[in-house]
Parts: sequence; C-alpha cells; structure tokens
Amino acid sequence: MDFELNEDQRAFQKLASDFTVSSITPNAAKWDEEKIFPRDVLKEAGGLGFGGIYTSENGGGCNLTRLDSALIMEQLAMGCPSTAAFISIHNMATWMIDCFGNDEQKARFVEGLATFDKIASYCLTEPGAGSDAASLKSKAVRDGDHYILNGSKAFISGAGDHGSDIYVVMVRTGEGGPKGISCVVVEKGTPGFSFGAQEKKLGWHSQPTAMVTFEDCKIPASNLIGEEGQGFKIAMAGLDGGRINIGACSLGGAQACLDSSIEYVKDRKQFGRSIADFQVTQFKLADMATELEAARYLLYRAAIKVTEKDHDATVSAAMAKRFATDVGFNIANEALQLHGGYGYLMDYPIERILRDLRVHQILEGTNEIMRVIISRGLLK
Repeated sequence: MDFELNEDQRAFQKLASDFTVSSITPNAAKWDEEKIFPRDVLKEAGGLGFGGIYTSENGGGCNLTRLDSALIMEQLAMGCPSTAAFISIHNMATWMIDCFGNDEQKARFVEGLATFDKIASYCLTEPGAGSDAASLKSKAVRDGDHYILNGSKAFISGAGDHGSDIYVVMVRTGEGGPKGISCVVVEKGTPGFSFGAQEKKLGWHSQPTAMVTFEDCKIPASNLIGEEGQGFKIAMAGLDGGRINIGACSLGGAQACLDSSIEYVKDRKQFGRSIADFQVTQFKLADMATELEAARYLLYRAAIKVTEKDHDATVSAAMAKRFATDVGFNIANEALQLHGGYGYLMDYPIERILRDLRVHQILEGTNEIMRVIISRGLLK
C-alpha cells in the first residue's frame, strides 16, 4: 500500500503545522497550567476547516479522508496533544450527526459545529459502563413528542458550564445489550441536564472534563439520531475513526518529544562531551525514531482501511491505536529520561506531553480492549 502523500495532503499537513506553530504551541503551557479551554483558538481552527474534517460538504464540512484527518491531528498534537484530542472528539460527534442524522438535524446542528461556532462532546462512558459499553444504563423513555432522559455519563471531555454546547449521548431505549441503545442530542441549558464538578486530572488540562447527569431531562423526539436501537452501531462506527485520531495525536506528541530530545542532546554536555556523542544516547534516539516511524505507517494504513470500509478496518484501527499510543507514551518517557532532571520541569514541554499522552492508552477503548478486538478478528 502506497503512503506517498499527494499534493493536497501535504497542503493539509502544512496548514495544520503552520496553525500549530502560530496559535497552539506558544499557548499550550499556559492552557495546561491554568486549565484554560481555548474556545477562541478552536474557533480559529474552525475557520480552517478543522471543525468538520471528515464531515460531508453538504453538512458544511471538508469531506476529507481518515488519512487526511490523521495527518492534521498529528501536526496539531505536536503543539498540544490535549487540544488536538479534543478537536478529534468534536469531529467524531459532528460526524455522527452528519452521517446518521437527517437533513433537518444537519441544518440545525452540523453547520454550526463544522465551523466551531458551537462545540460538541460525546457521551458514552458511564460510572458502571466503561469498556463494556453495551451495558450502559442511562435511559430515554418516549413521551409523546419528547424523550425523558435519566442517568449519568462519566469522564466527558468538554463538559461544563463553559464547555461544549452540544452533547451526542448514547442512551438505552429498549432491551438490554447493544440492540436497545439509541443516540440522541442534548443541548446545554436543557432543564434536567447538569454537570458535576470538574475532574482533577493528570493531564489533558486544556479541556474540561466532568460527569453529566440527566434528571427527567426532556428533549424533543426530533433529537433522535438515526433510528431507535441504532445507537451502538453509531458508537462503534465513530470509534474506528476516533482510534485513528487518538493514535495520530500520540504520534504528534511523540514527534515533538523526539525533536526536542535531538536538539537537547546536541547542546547538553557531560564529562566534557556532548551527550549526543555517547553511543547509549544514539541508540536510544535510533530506537525512538524507528518505533515512531513503524507506528506511523501502521496508523496510516489503518486510516486508509477505515475510509475504504475494508472488512478488517476495525481490527486494523485497533492495532494502530494500541501500537501508536503505547509507542507514543514510551517515546515521551524516553525523551524525559534523555532530558534528565530538566525533563521533569515545566520549563520544557516533555513532562506536559507525557502527562497528556498517558490517557491515550485508556480512552477510545483501553489497549487491553484493543487486544480483545484484534484477537477476535484473528480467531473468528
């Protein structure tokens, strides 16, 4: 499979790189330290088309491929993996409405999301339903022209009074298991929809994270995306692309750490020599670069399969997510070691990137669940 990027893809890559250099990298440390959700920069990203990367043109998006998206996410994450990951989450929620919603829903929700005039969050995980998403218990009961929602969702990125405007929520409308799950949209400000306290996290400080709660929350029946019982299918379809994106965010963060390490070891001297002259340093850099390149090729290949809806796209996405997120974190950790005590300080971006990348091994399906998906594909 040929991974030679075409002219358009190189242009997307450069656009994202230039945006990162000008608007993300100079601000990332402050966003992290002060826990700032950069709505103004997200709006700027929307002006470049990054709010609806693979949303259809009819929905106001760019209709790009999953490989195009991975290239963009990788560049954004070189400045701030936390912010890039939130842009991925927003794109996944926007795509779900665009792909499975009707024309009225697209006009009402998607057009504003594609430009980042409005911000979207995705609500699947519950306090008692993480990896086992099919066991979720939040309910939506039909009541005439409305649904009444009760339940809660945990670890929701973008949740909060100053966070997202639109929430794409998976709820139970029928029997137990995946067939009874449906997808609905809940808008911030709806009576009965509330947020818990902001979570105190290791990383991802540039995006708010909180529990969301539904207490007799009444939404129009017209906010049902697709049909009743289609929610689990929608959730799983979104996760393949989400896994590609989060893997790409790990690649970007790891590349930033590798680049920083190369410059640092050239300048840092010990025992009268640059530490770049020591073979142990050279071998460590060689391994970091090799593993990063291997992860990149695996991820790009999976991105193409997801776009083309290949029969093994889900397995390929799981492989790529597992490998890229493990490799990304390991490279950040090795970079911190190469920086020595300085790597542990906030003066350098390494410790921030390491904290941001750690959660990538958990979200969009833990890497243990990725192994379950891969092994099932091998043994079926």
